[in-house]
Amino acid sequence: MRILRDDLWTARTDPLPPSTWLRWLPHGIVCLAALGVLLGDSAQLGDHGRLDPGFAFLIAVGQAGGMVLALWRPVLAWWVTLAATVVGSLAVRSRMESGDDAFTWPWTSAGLIAHLVVLLLLALRVRTRVAVEALGVTALVTYVLQGLIGGLDYQPTGQLAVALFAVAVLLGVALRGRREARAQLVQQTSLTAEERARRTLLEERSRIARELHDVVAHHMSVISIQAQVAPHLVQDPPQELKENLAGIRQNALEALTELRRVLGVLRSEHPETGEPLDAPGTPGTDTAPHAPQPTLDRLDTLVENTRAAGLTVTTETSGTRRPLPPGVELSAYRIVQEALSNVLRHAPGARAWVHLTHLPTGVRVEVVNTRRCGRRRPRRGRGTGCSACGSGWRCSAAR
Repeated sequence: MRILRDDLWTARTDPLPPSTWLRWLPHGIVCLAALGVLLGDSAQLGDHGRLDPGFAFLIAVGQAGGMVLALWRPVLAWWVTLAATVVGSLAVRSRMESGDDAFTWPWTSAGLIAHLVVLLLLALRVRTRVAVEALGVTALVTYVLQGLIGGLDYQPTGQLAVALFAVAVLLGVALRGRREARAQLVQQTSLTAEERARRTLLEERSRIARELHDVVAHHMSVISIQAQVAPHLVQDPPQELKENLAGIRQNALEALTELRRVLGVLRSEHPETGEPLDAPGTPGTDTAPHAPQPTLDRLDTLVENTRAAGLTVTTETSGTRRPLPPGVELSAYRIVQEALSNVLRHAPGARAWVHLTHLPTGVRVEVVNTRRCGRRRPRRGRGTGCSACGSGWRCSAAR
């Protein structure tokens, strides 16, 4: 009984789903039918049921109003039409006399049509269980009126009404199930297309990762090995040569570490969580743990490596350093790294100044270099400038 009360004792809104190109056509049809029920039921109750015209009109308003209300609140509309039917049938029964013309009872023709439409609209929007419960209560009320209470002389309409109501509920449940199945099919198709696009993207990223691993990582490993072996190929190599080769090897190893991190990101299905793209056990996924992202704390090491490569670098810092988001720290480090790399490639023999200004809202990075003074012409590569801001000789960023 509690489930029955929760399902049927409610006035929640369940609006009729609009059509795609005839949005208001169902509403117009229902309202037009409700007008016919209003006129027909009031005339039938007043003329044949011998009810007062005003009272008959009120009952007809309940039947017709329930049809219109069913467009938005079908459960409440079902209660309204059922209550109007009960009140109207009891009022007509009190005026039945033996020998009179038989009256269709307990359901009038107009009342039967109204309740039929309400049950159909109810079954189209609510769960199947609620629709079956409404049908069961309607059949029970009909049985009580016709089978237990009865009347003197009438044409019974209970059996026909219950049969038509059952057909309406079955039709509404079938149409609702078909609509839900189509909606689920459309949703599944959309999810399949999204999954296909996602898998295509992940496969492309995996292919890029394989190419980086097979080509770039191989060459960097060769550079590291050659830099380590080179001092042993020369008899009594100078200390400066050893230091330069050691710096080359160290930079190659750091580049390999960064490359492994990039490969891990490319192979991850969710880069922000590091979830692997490939299944466990797939070759190429057993990479080393990711190294921490570089921050401004490693700026001194970067400058020392640049000085070892032959560039004179001066660093300056101003302001009070405050904790910065990891993304800002990484961007500032990359700006300095790319700028110093550009100076080494395009301005041999120049001097560079790195100035960090810590602001209340972030950090400003400025890298400036002099003109080149070496005889070697700068190499013409295909670089894109600073990876963070895209500039060439002078980089700055602020947050």
